[in-house]
Amino acid sequence: MKKIIILTVILIIVSSFKHVKQLEISDSLPFSKKRVIENNAFTYGEELNYRVHYGIINAAKIKMRVEDKPVEINGRQTFHLIADGKTNKTFDWMFKVRDRFESYLDMEFYAPIKYFKSVKEDRYSDVDLVFFDHENKWLKGKKKSMECPAYVQDIIGATYYARTIDFNKAQKGDVFPINIYLDQEIYNLEFKYLGKETIKSDIGKVRCIKIMPKVVKDRVFKDDDAITLWISDDDNKIPVRVEAEIYVGSVKVDLTSYSGLRNNFSSKK
Repeated sequence: MKKIIILTVILIIVSSFKHVKQLEISDSLPFSKKRVIENNAFTYGEELNYRVHYGIINAAKIKMRVEDKPVEINGRQTFHLIADGKTNKTFDWMFKVRDRFESYLDMEFYAPIKYFKSVKEDRYSDVDLVFFDHENKWLKGKKKSMECPAYVQDIIGATYYARTIDFNKAQKGDVFPINIYLDQEIYNLEFKYLGKETIKSDIGKVRCIKIMPKVVKDRVFKDDDAITLWISDDDNKIPVRVEAEIYVGSVKVDLTSYSGLRNNFSSKK
């Protein structure tokens, strides 16, 4: 169960971005104007709550929220995004987790300006703080500064960035890349669009878009296609469910409640 909350949050973020609606503007303009993304999916005050099942055990909870007002970072207006994960009290005796991830997502080009992580997992703890300079393709971290691709995402910001995507043109089997920063490394990930499916969830039947991220086979995942993700097939594009097969069992993450949605939850039946 080590790092179970980190893993489940990472699973939730993965979506396609090939068909992002964006505007490319002349290089003579400021870098921040080179990519302007239209967001009709989320707004201030949104809250999403999830349960994490490890096999048949109700193991943990995850809360993801958008703070109520914008925050200015280095002269840029940002959405302040927070994800908290913690094991339930009945599970703490086995493996206690108290994790927090924060992202400050630029409100024009939807990539992070600042990222913060604080994890406490049994006897293990770690803190990371990063500022991103997308114009110069550089990040300055508490532990490490390094080159990075422009518009690289952190694991929380990527969740919300992905929700701005128009999936209407996606074809079944399409594979897309995305760059993610985590723990002083840049990961070049990819995932496959699998079409649409209606699932029975904790909040009822939901019409969803189905995605399969590709992961690295290692001591955690049995296969490179061990993860499946479902997001709501409506204007909100909410992560509804994640399932993963790992060496020590299976993990399932389900949406249990929501509030402050920007749009009608029209895919919920």
